[in-house]
Amino acid sequence: MKHIFGAILVSLALGIIGPAQAQTSSGHGLDDDEVVQVRTRYLLVGPDGGAVTDEDFHGRYQLITFGYTACPDVCPTTLVDMTEILRLLGDDAGGLQSIFITVDPERDTPEALKTYTAFFDPRILGLSGSPALVQRAAMNFKIKYAKVPGEDAESGFYAVDHTAGLYLVGRGGEFIKKFAYSTPASQVAAEIRSIMAAG
Repeated sequence: MKHIFGAILVSLALGIIGPAQAQTSSGHGLDDDEVVQVRTRYLLVGPDGGAVTDEDFHGRYQLITFGYTACPDVCPTTLVDMTEILRLLGDDAGGLQSIFITVDPERDTPEALKTYTAFFDPRILGLSGSPALVQRAAMNFKIKYAKVPGEDAESGFYAVDHTAGLYLVGRGGEFIKKFAYSTPASQVAAEIRSIMAAG
């Protein structure tokens, strides 16, 4: 964990992560009607190139976030939190599958995602897929995302503005709740442990 936090602190010091770039990811909440409409279905591609669906994890809880590997701040921070949540859950973490779904499938190949998520915790599963499959998954979870071209259009560089936060899915595939971006890992872990104990 120390090397992960160290990397983020260095990035802050160098100006790689900062308030201006934080705009590339937004912490949109969910209105009551959107909560009702959240569908936890997805069909995506796993690290080995095989199909992965939400049904693969029925019987376990799922903690899902959307992002992309080139994200300068929100995504690595969220994955640091996810790693800490798994640590705090201890043995209970075995009943939870943590998932990072890309919103940038053109750049985030299954191999790239595997390397990226393993840097934080090898238990975090990175999922990609065709643009159409990723779009369908995002729509089901009420995730909004859009490319944001860089200042130098000719370079082809772009960021992706996207909804941030963590989605908790129950053992039967039901949507339980969304934790807003920057919710303390200790709070999320405590709530998940309580939900697990009750269910």
